[in-house]
Amino acid sequence: MTQTSPVETVLDRRQLRRKLTRWRLVAVGLAVIAILVAVGRFGGDVGSLTPHIARIEISGLITGDRDTLKLIKSIDESKATAVLVQVSSPGGTVTGSEHIFDELRRIAQKRPVVAVVDTMAASGGYIVALGADHIVADGNSLIGSIGVLFQIPNVSKLLDTVGVKVETIKSSPLKAAPNGLEPTSDAARAAIDALVVDSYSWFKTVVKERRTLNDAQLAAVSDGRVFTGRQGMDLKLIDEFGGEREAVAWLERERGVAKGLPVKEYKKSTVGKPFNLFSAAASIAGLAGGEHFERLASQIENVQGQAGLDGLLAIWHVGRDQ
Repeated sequence: MTQTSPVETVLDRRQLRRKLTRWRLVAVGLAVIAILVAVGRFGGDVGSLTPHIARIEISGLITGDRDTLKLIKSIDESKATAVLVQVSSPGGTVTGSEHIFDELRRIAQKRPVVAVVDTMAASGGYIVALGADHIVADGNSLIGSIGVLFQIPNVSKLLDTVGVKVETIKSSPLKAAPNGLEPTSDAARAAIDALVVDSYSWFKTVVKERRTLNDAQLAAVSDGRVFTGRQGMDLKLIDEFGGEREAVAWLERERGVAKGLPVKEYKKSTVGKPFNLFSAAASIAGLAGGEHFERLASQIENVQGQAGLDGLLAIWHVGRDQ
């Protein structure tokens, strides 16, 4: 019978201890992955699992991009008791604004929605605000600009000046018209005008229904101009002066939202992106000694597309709508 020396016994114990430590790290890592997956299914972080007021920001040019719509839809999977929409936008595409409006109205079927106008909610920004049950704005916030426009630069005269002529072969006279490379025909102008009038009619209908205006009141606010919050109060375009504090107080007072609930901000950077199990596993493998696997995972890059503007616009232009 071979006896193990004390030195070998110590070495064996150290080697066993290293193996146990490595496997413990792997187990801990897998547990972290499981928690992250569970959290990701409920809105992006642990705060989404407890009652709160969800805050989303709609700012800048509105395109109704996929990430923004996913952000709003994610509230349905959370424990949000109410939604606070912070709007600071001059508008954007009519379709993009409509998409956000529709999503907010769907959310409002389950929980109250209040809009807080920061610097402005003009054109498409005001369409977004109309998706809320209550609109709060500062006295100097800009609101309104109820209207639709279609713009295209026409360089036909410039091309004539430099002696350039663009030859176009198309199936019918109104195909791709107007295009800015030739004078706009009366028929093309009439076709685009019909689109603008139709979208404008939809915009006015939304304002009339959401703000409970009669025809005279609607006519007074729908000529494309912007108003201050103070003017908008008299014209029934907003409901209350203030900011987030007043919006939360309205939720508590009028909609029975529990007092003292935390306001949790939802951001596009943390919602709607798939959980990268490969990268997480690579990190765990790195802790367990899999350095080559970790280096491979570090080479993975996420590519995001950029949204562009297309179609009719509901946007406020200084010196044009005003």
